[in-house]
Formats: sequence, C-alpha cells, structure tokens
Amino acid sequence: MLQYAVVFLVIALVAAVLGFTGIAASAVGIAKILFYIFILLFLVSLIVGMTRRK
Repeated sequence: MLQYAVVFLVIALVAAVLGFTGIAASAVGIAKILFYIFILLFLVSLIVGMTRRK
C-alpha cells in the first residue's frame, strides 16, 4: 500500500511540473489517503503483534 502512495506522489510531482494542477492535487489527495491508511494498518498490526507475544 505504501508503494501505491509513492506512485501517486510521483504522478502528482510529474503533473505539477507539467502544469496540470488539477491532476496533481487529486493525485496528492489520493497519496495522502493511502499513506494514512498504511500508517493506521501498520499501527494496528504492531499492537496486535505486541499483544500476541505476551
């Protein structure tokens, strides 16, 4: 999932350089959402992993 966030970030950067601000803003929004979902899933798996060790 983190890979998809990075891909959308790269798409946003390329679109911003080429002047497509609408596409760049959309790609950045998608990248942010995917990144936050990744962080949430990482934290959940970290907590579950810590509780199963005990």
